[in-house]
Amino acid sequence: MKKLFTALLLLCASASFAHFQTIIPSTDVVTPASKTASFRMEFTHPFEQGPVMEMVKPKDVSVYFDGKKTDLTKSVTKTSVQGKTAWDFKYSFTKPGDYIFTVTPDYYFEPAEGVFIQHITKTVVNAFGMEEGWDTPAGLKAEIVPLTRPYGLWKGNTFTGKVIYKGKAVPNAEIEVEFYNKGSKIKHPTDAHITQVIKADANGVFSYSMPFAGWWAFAALIEDDVTLKHEGKDYPVELGAVFWVKTYGAE
Repeated sequence: MKKLFTALLLLCASASFAHFQTIIPSTDVVTPASKTASFRMEFTHPFEQGPVMEMVKPKDVSVYFDGKKTDLTKSVTKTSVQGKTAWDFKYSFTKPGDYIFTVTPDYYFEPAEGVFIQHITKTVVNAFGMEEGWDTPAGLKAEIVPLTRPYGLWKGNTFTGKVIYKGKAVPNAEIEVEFYNKGSKIKHPTDAHITQVIKADANGVFSYSMPFAGWWAFAALIEDDVTLKHEGKDYPVELGAVFWVKTYGAE
């Protein structure tokens, strides 16, 4: 009985770790020598490198460039990560500037929390050295607008962003921060080190200094204004406005 109780505690603890939707490109800066980037989309616990959750085909995958949105949803292809469905796509860059890539996944029901989760996720790729457009809102229902140029970052740099919901700043928003711990190189001394938690100020602005080289996710958690049914019962929807950035340096 004691062993069963301990196992249940461990199961509950693991269920409380943060989920993150990814949209991770093969590079955050495209040069004339390499005009194509590949992207991986999965729903996972990035620091722990899993478990990966099953992901149905995204509702929308798009790129925003020079004030125009291009729908890429039909170009995504199905793949598998840890036996779970994930999605890939490739994009070829033709003009210089900043490209904002977004994925709006379908809702994910989390029974342990009694909530539907939807992580509206962004990342920015710079092409050919023209640094223009990275701080432009994409017009998503929930998003983080970067106030720090989100590419060409060193480890130790500070990322600053603004949380927006339905076009307005979200005061005192809670942001979860997690490192994509590829190869599980970084060991956590306690479970509290897996997901960092910070708060935005009254204007929805937050900052965080990234200690490791690699990909970092910032997820601003927002209670949506809709509910969804599951097995005949209404449940709240938690939106995550997610933004991915990469830092460079000795790994």
